[in-house]
Amino acid sequence: MAIVAKKIQEAKVAAIKETKEAFVTGGSPDFIFTEYRGLTVSQITDLRKQLRAKEALYKVIKNNYARIAFAELSAPDASEYLTGPTAIAIAPKDSNEAAKILLDFTKENPALHVKGGIVGNTVYDAAQIAAFSKLPGKNQLIAMLMSVMNAPARNLAAALNDIPSRLVRTVKAVADKKSEAA
Repeated sequence: MAIVAKKIQEAKVAAIKETKEAFVTGGSPDFIFTEYRGLTVSQITDLRKQLRAKEALYKVIKNNYARIAFAELSAPDASEYLTGPTAIAIAPKDSNEAAKILLDFTKENPALHVKGGIVGNTVYDAAQIAAFSKLPGKNQLIAMLMSVMNAPARNLAAALNDIPSRLVRTVKAVADKKSEAA
């Protein structure tokens, strides 16, 4: 049961507002929750650099602030992952790329533990985040789709180019045969 404070503390209200602003950065981002206990500052800095390269943020946020911010944003309930020391990877674009980075980082640094996440409006556990990280990214899917859409036109162009070249080869073969016979 929550205890209702008699006096609203402005610092906490500002911290929750700042947390909400971080959560809505870049539209409707996805979130991956990790436990960072045991990582050094240099390891966390390295992880943040890797995530920043994919336009994702890695923030340590108080669990209560995160719970309140998610509730005010009408996000799914992920309070089971907001226990203990929690850092949140906020991915506004390709969240599976951020998940790949986090899971690759856990192989090198087993102190980092992926707890779960919110992708779209669905709460994923750690196993589902691991499976999600193995999917191709949005840009890869678009490239695959474009190559599939481009294949028929490419095959048609190759077939149309093949007809004149076959004719030229046939005429050359006939000319060679006549020159040998003569």
